[in-house]
Amino acid sequence: MKIPHLISALIALAPAFAVLSPAVEAAQVKLEADLGQAAVAAKSSSSVYLRLSLKSLAASKRETRTPLNVALVIDRSGSMSGDRIVAAREAANVALERLSADDVVSLVSYNHKVDVLHPAARLGSSHESLKRAIERLTPDGTTALYAGVKEGGQQVREFLSDTKVNRVILVSDGLANVGPSSPSEVASLGRDLASKGISVTTIGLGLDYNEDLMQRLAAASDGNHAFVESPRQLASIFDKEFGDALSVSARDIIIHIEFKDGFKPKRVLGREADISGNRVTLKMTQMQSDNERYVVLEAEVPAGLSPGDASVAEVEMEYFDLDTNAKAKSQASVRAKITADEKEAEASLNKSVMSQVTEQVATETSERSVELRDKGDIAGAKKMLQDNAAYLNRLKGALSSGEAAAPSASIQKLDELEKRSNEAANSLDDGDWDRTRKAMRYDQHKSKSQQKY
Repeated sequence: MKIPHLISALIALAPAFAVLSPAVEAAQVKLEADLGQAAVAAKSSSSVYLRLSLKSLAASKRETRTPLNVALVIDRSGSMSGDRIVAAREAANVALERLSADDVVSLVSYNHKVDVLHPAARLGSSHESLKRAIERLTPDGTTALYAGVKEGGQQVREFLSDTKVNRVILVSDGLANVGPSSPSEVASLGRDLASKGISVTTIGLGLDYNEDLMQRLAAASDGNHAFVESPRQLASIFDKEFGDALSVSARDIIIHIEFKDGFKPKRVLGREADISGNRVTLKMTQMQSDNERYVVLEAEVPAGLSPGDASVAEVEMEYFDLDTNAKAKSQASVRAKITADEKEAEASLNKSVMSQVTEQVATETSERSVELRDKGDIAGAKKMLQDNAAYLNRLKGALSSGEAAAPSASIQKLDELEKRSNEAANSLDDGDWDRTRKAMRYDQHKSKSQQKY
């Protein structure tokens, strides 16, 4: 595998990065911005990696939780017969046990047509009727997934509110074969729902669903995604999903980054974002309490910088605080020391930042290996995954040792990615590929979004 510029830079421990001024802490979400080194070599012309970290208030400090407004969208096509539809009913009932009287719930099922088995209503006034609707889930027909999700979104919109967590939860075991069915079409629906403050969680059941479609729908709406191989696991995943939904404390998060002094944005790793000139805008639908999420950006370092102090970027985050039911803001200024001493730049590595950059680079490599395997190049995909595991092993050692080592939690993630890369490299044959591909898409989504389960 050809080693990308960032990987070689990380191995040499000599890229160009920097530090920030103190961040402003908002009422609910704290924003921090750091670069991968505290000094930039004046003669360098390379890339710089900026990490934005969002940290929310611990759940123990919150006296109440935000009400949910959720649509359960369940595939009831013919392939869901037997244990799968039984597990879907059980999972839906698990959801009811996690909810309270003030939560709004709807139940949508679909095969080749869409049925609203229970319109959106407060659970306190409709608990028993909702339980009866769950029992009416019976499998037959084909799969109009797009229409099912669209109707779920419409049910959520009936009670759409800034003061609620608005979410669609989709369970499907098959391919979309009625109506719009491509990953790009379904991702467009996800972006439309996200623009209204609605996220979509996608849960793929078994080995026959389209993982690209399901993962892209979740990613486009900043939602969760899960691969559930056995019906026995579905109730547990629902329990984790509702634990996630019940802990949301901030929503409608918008981050604006304006680069300064000749630094130019190149890309955002692992996330959709709008890049226009020297400005970057990205959005998150929601943030859980007692949680941390991060975003990594790559920017071009201008050539010929003069030694001294430089402004790299100004960052502003705005969001809706669900504890105070009001909008809030947080800001950070990112500055760099420009030095003529290249050894000083090399010695100023921020290992905490670079461990998370490494995670995103390894995830991108994992995605490229899927593309190779899809083209039939099993040997090429295997080598890429083996090289990825070796890369993670090298960087894990460098970033976990010496002064100011990366946090143990970050190193554990790199260790887990290394194990997953080795496992995938040994599971690329035809008999294993359906399962391996779904597991890889699940892992990739979790790394890019920092999903908790």
